[in-house]
Amino acid sequence: MPVGRPKRWAICALVVLGLGLVAMPVVFQLFDRAPKGARMIADFRPYMTSARLGGYQTELREIDAGVKQGATTVAARISGAPASGRQRSFAARFPDFAAFEQQWGGIYADMSGMLTTIRGNLGNYRAVAALPSFTLFPWFFVLPGVIVLGLLGLGLARPSRWRTVRAALVVLGLGLVLAPAVFQMFSRAPKGGHMIDSFKTIETRARVERIQGYFGEIAIGQGAVTLELIPALRRSGLSASEISASYPQLTTFAAQWVHVLNDMTPMIGAMSDNVVNYDAVAALPPFALFPWFFVLPGVLVVAFTVAGSGRHQRRPLPDQPSEFRNSTTEGVT
Repeated sequence: MPVGRPKRWAICALVVLGLGLVAMPVVFQLFDRAPKGARMIADFRPYMTSARLGGYQTELREIDAGVKQGATTVAARISGAPASGRQRSFAARFPDFAAFEQQWGGIYADMSGMLTTIRGNLGNYRAVAALPSFTLFPWFFVLPGVIVLGLLGLGLARPSRWRTVRAALVVLGLGLVLAPAVFQMFSRAPKGGHMIDSFKTIETRARVERIQGYFGEIAIGQGAVTLELIPALRRSGLSASEISASYPQLTTFAAQWVHVLNDMTPMIGAMSDNVVNYDAVAALPPFALFPWFFVLPGVLVVAFTVAGSGRHQRRPLPDQPSEFRNSTTEGVT
């Protein structure tokens, strides 16, 4: 039978649903927060690789090995004191390095813990980065909502178009249902949520500023190695090549610090620049819910459209006059 005008309740329900889709980005502040998420994902991209993060961890281990060698075997050679008083004598002669060595344990634990967390979320980052740009997310709700309202307006203005309107609404609803599967949102979005939760302790202003402060302390330690420990080793009778051969970890720390600083500073700078962006993304609804923000409206659009469709009923032919009915009957016999 021909499709007629949808039932009033279905039209009202679809209007409310369309308005809800249009309003959703405003309610969740997506127009402000989503672009900030896109900037954060883009800014982190150069550093979110196994090679880059593994390199940072190697650099920290090299500094750790150099500090430990300086506080043990190097101190034993240049302290000029018996074993019982070696540590006190060494600290008195080389106070800058001794102070740094005392601080280094906490610095190393904090920085390596940060890198471990970041590297552990590399797969999660790749998953969320593979989603459509966050900048587009508000429009994934606004445009379907506008289309629903526009189709309803067309149907009300042109009743003869209800069949076309109904088909378009069903297609739109199915598109919303299928979108999360097409973009693999059911697997990728929860991984993005795990990353955001994991970064809660590291992507903060206090943590980033503390990490930035460590660079100055490490520079003091490296300066003490270069200006105090290595000259003392030379005075003890070792040549430059002998120092490098006997104390490779210490000399690597001294030689590589400028490279390490130049390598790690941009990543920490990116983290600092994106604290506000991270806060905006963390304020969004849980990522695991995002696929359902498409599926449920899509299901409702299809359900309201199909269940609320009216149908034209064929009007019964009016009773024929008795004279016409009798003449027709006689003719048949």
